[in-house]
Amino acid sequence: MGGFSIWHILIFAIILLLLFGGNRFSAMMGDVAKGLKSFKQGMADEDEDKRQKYEEQRRREPPRQLRDDQRPSDTIDVTPRPSEPAAPPPRDDETR
Repeated sequence: MGGFSIWHILIFAIILLLLFGGNRFSAMMGDVAKGLKSFKQGMADEDEDKRQKYEEQRRREPPRQLRDDQRPSDTIDVTPRPSEPAAPPPRDDETR
């Protein structure tokens, strides 16, 4: 009640095919596919334009100088710290 079953969808699809015809329906789907393709291409072009603008801006800017407190130290300690040992679980005779 109130929901669409597979039969409702099939009948609706048959009515659409009768109204628009197979050839016209496939042409409409082709137009939709072309629209999606051009949309994706437009988005890719926009991303490319943004990337080019960013690269041009980076080339025009002088390189940033680090302050003394931002300069990296000569040596970096990469030795792992020993982890603290986990406490052993209490035994049954100790908990009583």
